[in-house]
Formats: sequence, structure tokens, C-alpha cells
Amino acid sequence: MQRASGARVEVGSETVATFDGPGLVVLVGVTHDDTVDRARRLAAKVHELRIFEPRHATVALEDGRRELSAYELGLPVIVVSQFTLYGDTRKGRRPTWTAAAPGPVAEPLVDAVVAALRGRGAVVGTGVFGADMLVELTNDGPITLVIDVDG
Repeated sequence: MQRASGARVEVGSETVATFDGPGLVVLVGVTHDDTVDRARRLAAKVHELRIFEPRHATVALEDGRRELSAYELGLPVIVVSQFTLYGDTRKGRRPTWTAAAPGPVAEPLVDAVVAALRGRGAVVGTGVFGADMLVELTNDGPITLVIDVDG
């Protein structure tokens, strides 16, 4: 997950997701033992992490807090499926992908993350599952976090 000051996802020559201003870019990797429940918990965790500051607010803040979440600020989220997060590079020079769940398992779980975020009121853009995508973002901070929710 990256805090961004703008992001865009292109497939071919088409922009399929974009936001200008503060928001989150969430790269979701799925492994074999992931579940819909874990996907929902991931969505809640990502949405509620307090990694934004008052300068990111697009609404008036009255309580003086300094650490805010995308949920509290109503910020957009882009979710992109990223099986390469489970690439194993311990041996040789060619990654293996055996820890990544196959498409028929992974796609519904990435969709579950998106649905859970939308169910929380987030404006969510997405990449295209399995497509060759160009993901462009301006990492703000920079802040990049690996989020893992236990089984």
C-alpha cells in the first residue's frame, strides 16, 4: 500500500483508474490460504490506517488530530492485483511464482477487497485482473507499507 498524491492505471492506451490529490494505491497479492474474510479484514485495515495528515484533508477538521485515515478523510483508493508480490527470489536469477494463488482463486479475493472498500463508502478504482498494466503514482512521504492480516 502506498500513500499517493495522485495515481493512474492504464491498460493498453486506456486509463482505467485515476485520482488527483491524496489517496491510496493498494497492490494486492493473493496466496493459496487467503480467504474472503481475510480480504475483508485487509480492506478495513488499509482504509483505517492513520497515515494521512491534516494537509491531506479535503474537508474541515475540527478536533485537531494529526493522524488521519483514508476512511476519515473520504479519500480515493486504487486497487491493483499484483501476483508478483509473492515472487520467490531466494534461488537463482529467475523468480518463481508458486506462492501466488492461481487466477481463478485470486481474482475473487481481489474483488472481495474492492467490494469491502466500496461497502465502507470508499471511491475505488481498479486495474484489470491479469492485464499488462502501467501503474503510475506519486508516492507521498514516501510512505509504502506491507499490510498482512493473520489467518
